[in-house]
Amino acid sequence: MHELGIANSVLEAVRTESARYPGSKPRKVGVRIGTLTAIDPEALRFCFEAIVKDSEWEPLRLEIEICPQRQRCSACGHEFLVQDYEVHCPSDCEADTTCVGGEELDLAYIEVEDHEPSAVGEKSS
Repeated sequence: MHELGIANSVLEAVRTESARYPGSKPRKVGVRIGTLTAIDPEALRFCFEAIVKDSEWEPLRLEIEICPQRQRCSACGHEFLVQDYEVHCPSDCEADTTCVGGEELDLAYIEVEDHEPSAVGEKSS
């Protein structure tokens, strides 16, 4: 199950980014997954939830955006979503098409909650 390795990599990216901003608390991390990556989004979500449960990262949530397969026609340049595995240009061109989307595996964002230092105990002049 390579989803566990991917979940660990996502959490490691959150750790690295969090270290750059002391005092902030990550709440949500977003990833983009292409339909051609052979990654099961629900298995990835399950693995991620399992590794953050009862850890310092709980309640960090994983948001997943699915990116469909897209092709571009080499003759007319038309981009289209692939449906039912049909990769021929819907404009009836007889040219080849090239995959331009659906292979993504990207860390899209990390949403954090900022914590400002407390002013308790400071004296005003």
